[in-house]
Amino acid sequence: MAFEFERTGLPGVVIVRPAVFGDSRGYFMETYRKEQFAEAGITAEFVQDNESSSTKGVLRGLHFQKEHTQGKLVRVTRGTVFDVAVDVRPGSAFFGKWTGVVLSEENKRMFYVPEGFAHGFLVLSDTATFAYKCTDVYDPSSEGGIPWNDPDIGVEWPELDCEYRTSPKDAAHPSFREQDFGWAAKWE
Repeated sequence: MAFEFERTGLPGVVIVRPAVFGDSRGYFMETYRKEQFAEAGITAEFVQDNESSSTKGVLRGLHFQKEHTQGKLVRVTRGTVFDVAVDVRPGSAFFGKWTGVVLSEENKRMFYVPEGFAHGFLVLSDTATFAYKCTDVYDPSSEGGIPWNDPDIGVEWPELDCEYRTSPKDAAHPSFREQDFGWAAKWE
């Protein structure tokens, strides 16, 4: 099998460990194989690939889309990030709970964040390149978010020797308590 799948404390959120084959020339690994992901319960159809580059201390998220909702299979091709998923399905027993994982070019882990979850990451290395597959196209008119430091969620972000840097848009998100997550009820 080309992948190992590790369940997290949140239903549907999975850490994926690919088999990596390396020698003095470098390495090779598969990053996705539909049949093996389906056997592990990840049956999402991916329709868009994205990539971002960020510097140390950049914190992106916690993001979600109310329409054109996106499941994401994320990985880091350069550097290191702390990646987080938050359950925003209002009827879920895990509503408001989070889980996180370190993703890096060294560990080559991937993280599957299904629809009905908010997502974000913090760059721990000097720079990081973040790549992800999405289950729907990006729609800026339906984007939403939760502040990265919302006390009702309480994500334990790693401490850094620099300030966290977020976008003005991310800094202006309403708190978790102020949100209407009715759009996410269909995944309960």
